[in-house]
Amino acid sequence: MATPTTQRVALVIQYLGTAFHGWQRQADGRTVQAEIESAIAQVIGKSVTIHGAGRTDAGVHASAQVAHFNAPVHIPGHRWTAILNSRLPEDILVRGSTSVPVDWHARFSALWRRYRYTLYTDPIPNLFVRPFSWHYYHAPIQPELIQEALNPLIGCHHLAAFHRAGSSRPHSWVDVQVAECYRQGSFVHIEVQASGFLYGMMRLLVGLLVEVGRGLRTPSEFTDLWFHQRRKDVRYAAPPWGLCLVRVGYPDFPLPSSVWFDTFPKFVFSPFSHSF
Repeated sequence: MATPTTQRVALVIQYLGTAFHGWQRQADGRTVQAEIESAIAQVIGKSVTIHGAGRTDAGVHASAQVAHFNAPVHIPGHRWTAILNSRLPEDILVRGSTSVPVDWHARFSALWRRYRYTLYTDPIPNLFVRPFSWHYYHAPIQPELIQEALNPLIGCHHLAAFHRAGSSRPHSWVDVQVAECYRQGSFVHIEVQASGFLYGMMRLLVGLLVEVGRGLRTPSEFTDLWFHQRRKDVRYAAPPWGLCLVRVGYPDFPLPSSVWFDTFPKFVFSPFSHSF
């Protein structure tokens, strides 16, 4: 029996989405996928394709994106962390790497993805939170109203109201497993975990939920809108910089939880914050 010459390597990746045109390689524009593939090619001397668990849009961050690629066996899987970090730009970081079975797939083996959207509600701007939050101070936000609106989303639903045009996905069914909103000081966080996400789904969802949190729509009106697939009534998408892919779930994650679980820190401000 011939000895395999290649292995499949899984990566947990962080990136600041600010300067990227998204994850997926494009003919024009800087992308995360292209940067990582270029770094791998420098090592193995040929082009390679890396497959990600999710395709984040332009400006969206990731604290634990998962990806895989095929590499020569003479480089142990765990060594790719240091190898790539020495070649990647400062806005991409590999937190961990390991060899996985040849049939393991970063996208198709995943059970769920989880995103967090962060709103900063203090009226005083702060440079150090600007890259990671939507500075929304125009009116008070009530997280309890947003949570009431989120509760009916749990389950498998047709969410065409939150599906941007331009997607190749043939349907808009999404299995939502977790949907929660909570405040921490000046910050309001909205987290959604689902089997998969529609193109532009989280930003459209948050844009509408902010209207609920302000009292411009009731939670029942929000539910009626997506239940009856009224896409034309979802007019505004939240800006990308407040959104982060925080983790991806697998039946048996190939790396320890310290590498991939809850790696996006939450900001904590003093009790003298002027939040609503």
